[in-house]
Amino acid sequence: MNILILGYGKMGKIISEIAESRGHRIAAKINIENTGDLAALDPASIDVAIEFSQPESAFGNILWCIERGIPVLSGTTGWLDKRAQIEAKCNELGGTFFYASNYSVGVNIFFRVNRFLSNLMKGQHEYRVSLEEIHHTEKKDAPSGTAISLAEGVLEHIKTLSGWKLADDPTLGAGDLPITAKRIDPAPGTHIVTYSSEIDDIEIMHTAHSRRGFAQGAVLVSEWIKNKKGILSMEDFLTL
Repeated sequence: MNILILGYGKMGKIISEIAESRGHRIAAKINIENTGDLAALDPASIDVAIEFSQPESAFGNILWCIERGIPVLSGTTGWLDKRAQIEAKCNELGGTFFYASNYSVGVNIFFRVNRFLSNLMKGQHEYRVSLEEIHHTEKKDAPSGTAISLAEGVLEHIKTLSGWKLADDPTLGAGDLPITAKRIDPAPGTHIVTYSSEIDDIEIMHTAHSRRGFAQGAVLVSEWIKNKKGILSMEDFLTL
């Protein structure tokens, strides 16, 4: 399979390594320094694109693929205010777009545990729920996309909360789910969901030991979506 890598930072390099170890060919490695090289690529020679760039580049990268009929999966966060536009274009052109805030199988199991726990806690009004995420200092957006996905899982069931806000937001109120975002090297990613009361705390946590789990998941998804159509997610890919 010929794979286009869009975003050749630390994640892109690990994705390339894993893809090549699985017998795939990297058609091109596009980063901020060589975006002009896209114009020279033959879309017909690309089976799938893996997009792990920066928030300011993601929309353009994904749109470029969809407009050229290239199945694309993205793991970039911080651009999702434009996600509806991408999905509309994908539907219009009959393309393939896969998005996940986190491609790790373990994290997606954690998402499921989080939703299950929030459903159990929806009637336990003495508990106050909060989220914390810790990432390396090179991560630009805060909170992380994974933390936002966890927050959405909580808000799905805890109806006393109207939304989430960063814990240091001066407008944070009783109806907001607080997310504490920390940037500490070399942490690849830790996420903690805590329900606190005067009597006890209930806490679930996922800690990534490296970026390799995210990268491996992305390569596995790229193999899976090659001949599929539509807007897809980890819920479609995994059978949990």
